[in-house]
Amino acid sequence: MRKPHPISKAFALAAAGALVLAGCSAVDDTPSGGDTSPGATDAATDGGTDAAPTEIKIGDGVTEEACPNAVNPDNGCIYLGILSDLTEGPFAALAVPIVDGQRAYWKTINEAGGIAGYDIDIDTYTRDTKYQAAEHAQAYQQIEPNILALAQTLGTVNTEAILDDMDAADIVGVPASWWSGYAFTENDYGLILENGYSYCTEAIVALDWFTENHAKPTKVAAVGYPGDYGGDSAAGVQKWADVNEGTEVTVVPTGPNQVTGNQDAVVSAVAAASPDVVVLAVGPAETAEIVGKLAAGGFQGRFLGALPTWNPALLQSAAAPALKAMYNHVAPGEQWSGTSEGVKEMKEAANNTAPANGGYIIGWLMSVPMHAVLETAAEKGDLTRAGVRAAVSEAEADYKGMSTNQSYGGEGKDVAVSRILMMQPDESDPMGEVAVGDFYEGPSWDKVDYSAACVATG
Repeated sequence: MRKPHPISKAFALAAAGALVLAGCSAVDDTPSGGDTSPGATDAATDGGTDAAPTEIKIGDGVTEEACPNAVNPDNGCIYLGILSDLTEGPFAALAVPIVDGQRAYWKTINEAGGIAGYDIDIDTYTRDTKYQAAEHAQAYQQIEPNILALAQTLGTVNTEAILDDMDAADIVGVPASWWSGYAFTENDYGLILENGYSYCTEAIVALDWFTENHAKPTKVAAVGYPGDYGGDSAAGVQKWADVNEGTEVTVVPTGPNQVTGNQDAVVSAVAAASPDVVVLAVGPAETAEIVGKLAAGGFQGRFLGALPTWNPALLQSAAAPALKAMYNHVAPGEQWSGTSEGVKEMKEAANNTAPANGGYIIGWLMSVPMHAVLETAAEKGDLTRAGVRAAVSEAEADYKGMSTNQSYGGEGKDVAVSRILMMQPDESDPMGEVAVGDFYEGPSWDKVDYSAACVATG
């Protein structure tokens, strides 16, 4: 498919009244796209945008030249960066499948023709930042001149380390983290395309589900890593308790086993508090240890696990019987067992072969908002960074039934997702879990204060 007539960044500036440069600079070998020249081509009629304009402004991160190993050699190329934890960091086991899911999603889009005559490349500027803020910032500086946007920036603290630079460069990004602060422009400058709920919201709605499906808890323990993950989740637990009288909250901070060695202190603290339900915001290994040891000690309560707590490999662990009997996993969207059109498309892209864990599903889901924003920008005839940024407030992410559709033109509850799917461990499913009922939204969400981030990240 041929792409629409592109307008380079220099040409667009001239059209706006800027001085036209008399000479042409040497062509750089990096695909920044910043000095591409206009060239007549046919308009795009398939793939991403159905009615793309005949002229599209392009700039940094977009080239008329095809992507490396292009699906459509006549298309130009949109370069998206990925900053993730791909080798030795604490989230590598989840992050690698996330990238795989993103790669599958964009391959599907390219095979359908791309977006307005451009294929999407996420591989050229993928970097392993090992979940270290300093490495994240350094890698961002290395790839920034050559990308249009970030398809993934993993970790809230890591993302915050580059947000000011993203703001200066008009770089939009999709986070692989679920901090409540992303729903507020004062925190994300309108640059962050979150997908699904926040950890804070997850805890609020999950406790409503527990109340309706078990009993109203009189005591709740919130166990998690401090900061944007466990801290955000614990804040949600407290917000739920604030609007549901008669519930005592015990917060038990912990860290990954790489830091703490084990979770014995957590087990002792939870056993002493004797809660009706424990809200977990830790990793899968810590989840198995906490649930298994408490069950072995005679604990009679239940567990609600945040999105990152689950891995199907836990069903092969010694904690499997306890997990099946006492634990529910909370998810923002359908998993492998889902029946929506979105899940069907994801399975087709994976040749109906289940991935190693739910990271793949996260990667697929988190690609939808960026796709929506790029299509919106193309429809408006502006695939420059500024054009993509301007499109954020007008785009809507359509998950085709797989998750709750999202928009980004508002603040707090106006844009925050407040629906969950509750999952139950089950070996019959390739991903080790099945949904318990349909999407759920409880009564407490409308009562809680969600006018600012539930917790600071510093």
